[in-house]
Amino acid sequence: MPNDKISEIPAKQKEWEEGSLKEYVKENPERDIFTEIPAKTLYTPVDRADSEYLRDIGFPGEYPYVRGITPTMYRSRIWPMSDYAGFGTAKETAERHKHLLAHGNTHMAVACDIPTQLGYDADDPLVEAEVGLIGVSLSSLKDVEDLLADIPLDRVTIRGSTSSLVLPLWAMYTVAAEKKGFPVNKMMGDAKPDVMDEYLGRGTYIFPPEHSLRLSLDLVEYGLKHIPNLTYQINSYTIHEQGSTVVQDGAYSLATALFYVEEGRKRGTIDVGEFAARISQHPAIHTHLFEEAAKSRAMRRLWARLIKERYNPANPKAMRCVIDPNTGGSVLTAQQAEINIIRIAMEILAAAMGGCTVIAPCSYDEALTIPTKKAVTMSLRAQQIIAYESGVCDTVDPLGGSYYVETLTDRIEKEMLDFINKIEAQGGMMEVIRSGWLKKEISRSAYLKQKALEDGRQVRVGLNKFCVEEDIHYEMHKPNPQLLEIRRKDLKKLRAERDSAAVRSSLEALRKAAQGTENLMPFLQDAVRNYATIGEITRVLKDVFGEYKPKPISV
Repeated sequence: MPNDKISEIPAKQKEWEEGSLKEYVKENPERDIFTEIPAKTLYTPVDRADSEYLRDIGFPGEYPYVRGITPTMYRSRIWPMSDYAGFGTAKETAERHKHLLAHGNTHMAVACDIPTQLGYDADDPLVEAEVGLIGVSLSSLKDVEDLLADIPLDRVTIRGSTSSLVLPLWAMYTVAAEKKGFPVNKMMGDAKPDVMDEYLGRGTYIFPPEHSLRLSLDLVEYGLKHIPNLTYQINSYTIHEQGSTVVQDGAYSLATALFYVEEGRKRGTIDVGEFAARISQHPAIHTHLFEEAAKSRAMRRLWARLIKERYNPANPKAMRCVIDPNTGGSVLTAQQAEINIIRIAMEILAAAMGGCTVIAPCSYDEALTIPTKKAVTMSLRAQQIIAYESGVCDTVDPLGGSYYVETLTDRIEKEMLDFINKIEAQGGMMEVIRSGWLKKEISRSAYLKQKALEDGRQVRVGLNKFCVEEDIHYEMHKPNPQLLEIRRKDLKKLRAERDSAAVRSSLEALRKAAQGTENLMPFLQDAVRNYATIGEITRVLKDVFGEYKPKPISV
């Protein structure tokens, strides 16, 4: 709209507000609407009067990438579909992933159990109650060999959320691939070297942050040289699930990615442009369609601008913000669990409308159990219906140009930049974790959200409104009652059959390398090739690095 016409709108809008609107709300008062970012009754071109299309929005596949990272987005290629799954033994988890791959998944997102994430073997008495419970038990290369035995590595991208031990796990993946005769440089993966969220949300930290950072950058350094199709996931998912706002979710993700890029630059062995080009952002997508879609659009523009301003990389792909979210599990309810199918579909739609690159949905029964085969298939079908039946993929960035969405994108971007500046003014990501400031900020947001749920300002259907009495008769995942005994026998057999001297030698070599500055990946590959276990490796690294002890945080 020409600017001279925009200038006519304020007077007409005031006339509308004093006339039609005022008269209508006398009889029909507006509801008390709870949103993280307050929304006005109406948005018009006036809200976008200061914007310039070519400067602020542009075209998909070009800077500043607001409208998408490729020119045609889903018109050429539907987003790859993923599902985060793992339970019991490696063979059981492999069967679940083979089922999903047969029905349309292209990514294998591996959920490890808590003992594996914390570096304990399955037969350690300290963790026996958690073995295989909410993830797959992976104690050694033998387990990873079982997991990948029938997986077509030439067609499947391996993903995962384990970060404290991402380097040992990828040592196992690479050695398992070699033993299958598959070239490591052909592997496809999305590793999670970002361990910062462990100190804020997930809590499965092991080592002090500076040592976790070393392991993460060792993987990046190795991957850039040897696994060109490996990307590096920055995880803000748990931050949003813990109760952060959409602004904090996006700002944390971008601030953490910038932190890793800068730390990689300081190494002198990691090319900033190549590293930044392989970073993927992993936020949570909740049910507010427009806030979540605008968050993704704002993240892309802000990332492009900050990378260009700070590094001006030769590789233009470094300025493309790849966003690979999971739908949010924290918004799902145990009450009337089938309605979670609708919530999940809305979150998938929000991710698609926001131009996300890979989408991994939760399952409707997650508030009750490890997802059943029926539930994960339903979530996959929800993705497929939205992709092929909704029309959301028919044009690039279907929300582009919406007065509301564009204004929301601008506001979220500004507030994300403000939050990033606050982090960096306090010394950066490592310092705001050590001081507890970031944890406190997220906890404050979570408290306000919980208050809104409790007083009814934020509606959660089935939880605080439209509740019903019901007898729950859902199919439940049944863990194998013999699992712990099976895993104990597996490890006993492994230790009896392996070359114990070779294990000791490789672990000692790892210890000496950890005391120095060498990249630890080759030493970890030697150790796992000799079937050293995850627990044995972790003990060696703990001896050198120590363990992280969090400070108590007052909210």
